[in-house]
Amino acid sequence: MIENNTAITVGELTRQIKEILEGSFSQLWVEGEISNYIHHSSGHMYFTLKDDEAEIRCAMFKGNNQYLRFKPENGMKVLLSGRISVYAPRGQYQLISTRLEPAGLGTLFLAFEALKKRLSAEGLFDDEFKKPLPKIPETIGLITSKTGAAVKDMINVLGRRAPYVKLILQPTLVQGDEAAADIVNAIQEMDTSCEPDLIIFGRGG
Repeated sequence: MIENNTAITVGELTRQIKEILEGSFSQLWVEGEISNYIHHSSGHMYFTLKDDEAEIRCAMFKGNNQYLRFKPENGMKVLLSGRISVYAPRGQYQLISTRLEPAGLGTLFLAFEALKKRLSAEGLFDDEFKKPLPKIPETIGLITSKTGAAVKDMINVLGRRAPYVKLILQPTLVQGDEAAADIVNAIQEMDTSCEPDLIIFGRGG
């Protein structure tokens, strides 16, 4: 018979498991197939990632999944970047995803096509929303990073080809997770403040 002083509680055992798993798998990439996909009204995504040998529950919270360039679907093979998290009250572990990409060749193409399809469905490419470009603009807004080669090239070329044009620079991030929101804000601010005849958004590389 096991003596009481040699036993540990369920809570202590789970805490040790949590410490080992979360410490050993704090950041990893996993490839698998999506199943049981749910996009909750809260904005969070829940699904199972599986292969022929096993499966694991996954969650991708709104703060990360809002930047996805494709729509996850059941049966889709993906690459998931994230960490292991243990939920002690139920003794369960899951993957918390911070990045999600289609697996295999053509990842960028698939993401681009998915984005184009979504924007087209929203009517953003319809002719009724397109405005004619002015033949001789007087004011041009430049939205780009305030440092780097891109802004220097644009100022140099426009200065040589159209020295009469007034240039207004609206600095913005052009890469990274926060770039999209920063670019949107830059466009809105320029459109309402200085009303340029047209806006050029550019980046190097």
